[in-house]
Amino acid sequence: MKIIFAGTPDFAVPALQMLLDSTHEICAVYTQPDRPAGRGRKVHLSPVKELAISAGIPVFQPLTMKTEEDLRQMASFNPDLLVVAAYGMILTQAILALPRLGCINVHGSLLPRWRGAAPIQRALIAGDEKTGVTIMQVVKKLDAGAMLHKEEYVIGPTDTAADLYDKLAKLGALGLEKVLTQIESGTVQPEPQDEALVTYAEKLEKSEAVIDWTQSAVAINRKVRGLYAWPVAQTFYQGKVLRIWQAEAIEEEVNTEPGVARCINKNLDVATGKGLLRLHDVQLPGGKRMPAEAFLSAHHLDGIKLG
Repeated sequence: MKIIFAGTPDFAVPALQMLLDSTHEICAVYTQPDRPAGRGRKVHLSPVKELAISAGIPVFQPLTMKTEEDLRQMASFNPDLLVVAAYGMILTQAILALPRLGCINVHGSLLPRWRGAAPIQRALIAGDEKTGVTIMQVVKKLDAGAMLHKEEYVIGPTDTAADLYDKLAKLGALGLEKVLTQIESGTVQPEPQDEALVTYAEKLEKSEAVIDWTQSAVAINRKVRGLYAWPVAQTFYQGKVLRIWQAEAIEEEVNTEPGVARCINKNLDVATGKGLLRLHDVQLPGGKRMPAEAFLSAHHLDGIKLG
């Protein structure tokens, strides 16, 4: 098949690599425009663009994908299929109708649960036992197309959003390969989503990073894992932001006010609404991320209230 691929971040790279390694013809790659990033605000190429260039595939970076020129450009390739993975741009109905076999998307959740921008993080924060990837048909309504295939992953007790991001990216490539085989053989069986089961994964906001110590240790630990590596869960220590990179829920009866630290045997534990949260890796502004034991050697926290 003649395939156009549209994607931008690392999550999309395994899917594109699988396509490049296949017998399909990848006639073009679409990715978001180059943008400045980092402290130096240097312009960086997207991971998808870097891979496409190295493979000698033409790369296009339109600003909107809504103009007649965008439509004519894509139509010139006469594609059989458009494959999307974390492209980050809305596609018009005219674009979706262009490929002979339509458009399919690699989505990082088990639809219809967690449609939207942050499905991986929301699954962790909500305490879902499993997540995965859904290969779906793309329609105008957000993540509402028929499901073609799912790959499931059981969430581990220490998995972070960064861990899931990498694992689901690989599962996405695996699922996509299976769906392409089904499309070629005419055996693909679209399954409509049950609208009664739909949940939405709203975009993450920096304001969500602040910990509410009245919540349970289990819920707070899910938040720490879900906000890794952005925006990173945080609290306040002596008026400064204390970022919490890794922690562990200790289900122990606590009579201390939520937010009060307890330091015993080089452990940094914080009372919550239910149980203790044991901090493992923390960071102050301008400082390096460090183990809690090293942090305690320079800071007195026992009995101090955080937040």
